[in-house]
Amino acid sequence: MMIWLGIYSLLAGVLTLSKAEMSVAGSLDQLTDLTGKVQAIVTLKSRDNFISEYRYDVSVRNLSPDAITGDPLVIVLDKITNLAGEDREGLTGESFLKRFDVLGQDGHTEDGKPYFHIPTGTAPDLAPQTDSLPAVVRLRNRDYVAVFTPTFRVLGRKRPPPEPKRVEAPAAPVSPAVESSAAANRNTVDKLIQLLIKKGVLTEAEWRKANQP
Repeated sequence: MMIWLGIYSLLAGVLTLSKAEMSVAGSLDQLTDLTGKVQAIVTLKSRDNFISEYRYDVSVRNLSPDAITGDPLVIVLDKITNLAGEDREGLTGESFLKRFDVLGQDGHTEDGKPYFHIPTGTAPDLAPQTDSLPAVVRLRNRDYVAVFTPTFRVLGRKRPPPEPKRVEAPAAPVSPAVESSAAANRNTVDKLIQLLIKKGVLTEAEWRKANQP
């Protein structure tokens, strides 16, 4: 019984993780390729020659005049090139990226390339000419080739400009002459009503009834 419970828990965990990865992968479709408007800054932080592992800090610099939303902001490991600038094996056409183990990625794009989320900074947006916090990227080279260059694409969204505030036109002031004319008309009507009541043509009860809402 305990074995079946363990298997059920394991399957439930795998299904939950798969659903989460599918949800994140689907959200990438809503992002725009900002490569060219922003720049991925790649800094080699450490290297372990024994296991041929390299650790990079990759931050994003906003070169555009527009603010970019800090969440989500994603870097995609697009390719790895050699000294000649080639990203594929000359004989087989195999991508050099397949020769590397990518560690700690947040997921894969639809075409199988690993991606990483840029950490959210203290500000909600990445302002023009500013750098983001770095994401940690670890690559392990299976072929132990010493010289290679990782290249990243950047996915994100520009912050839409704020909607212009509506300026309501001020109410047209009432002219003093109009107010004076209205007051004069009311006085004239009141005097006429009083005269009709005095002559018996109209009673006060009939006047009050006629003025009821």
